[in-house]
Amino acid sequence: MSEEMMNLTLEVWRQNSAGAPGSFETYAARNISADMSFLEMLDVVNEQLVSDGNEPIEFPHDCREGICGTCGMMINGQAHGPETATATCQLHMRKFSDGDKIVIEPWRAAAFPVLRDLIVDRSPLDRVIEAGGFVTANTGSAPDANLIPVPKDASESAFDAAACIGCGACVAACPNSAGQLFTAAKLWHLNSLPQGQAERWQRTENMVETMEEFFGACTNHGECHDACPKEISLDFIAYMNRDYVKSKVKNRRLLGQRS
Repeated sequence: MSEEMMNLTLEVWRQNSAGAPGSFETYAARNISADMSFLEMLDVVNEQLVSDGNEPIEFPHDCREGICGTCGMMINGQAHGPETATATCQLHMRKFSDGDKIVIEPWRAAAFPVLRDLIVDRSPLDRVIEAGGFVTANTGSAPDANLIPVPKDASESAFDAAACIGCGACVAACPNSAGQLFTAAKLWHLNSLPQGQAERWQRTENMVETMEEFFGACTNHGECHDACPKEISLDFIAYMNRDYVKSKVKNRRLLGQRS
């Protein structure tokens, strides 16, 4: 059976630097195999651009296995493209047809300023993690894996939350550029486990309030879940909101006991 090939027209956002103006540029993607990934298609286009003496399109990528979360971009107005539960690196060109026009943009959110072409600064996500997305533990020899029993429901819920790859699609898809789904997933990953209980309330308050410094408010549109390549549940946002209310009471009470 012969390999299916296609020719495409790309409208790609080009921007030299964070402070420079940007614009869409048109490129032809010729002889693209339907079995290629979206990033492999961009590699082919870049090879031609370099061969012609032009600057290649800068786009974010790393593992290309749907794990690292760096490959985020808007494809025809959709975060990560038309395939649900799929990162850009896992999107295959068979989802498009010969002759299609594809518009490719960086994440569009105030918290993610464009650095160059399709690459944005996603460091606000790191600031949220730094505020409390960890468990403090004494260093030393590794404890036995079964030293702390973890209920099955808690472990499964924690695994579901830990599936978040921090790509930022939830922020880019949200009309408010809200970071609640990302923050809620990172919080519940730890807050649901016995190992995370000691710092649960301080962690919740710190991470939520750091999130609010960079991102918009959640108004329950649900676009974040639809755009998420790992289908993180909206339930985690409810858990986060509940824990945040409790944290304001518990942390003030602990502060009063210490003073």
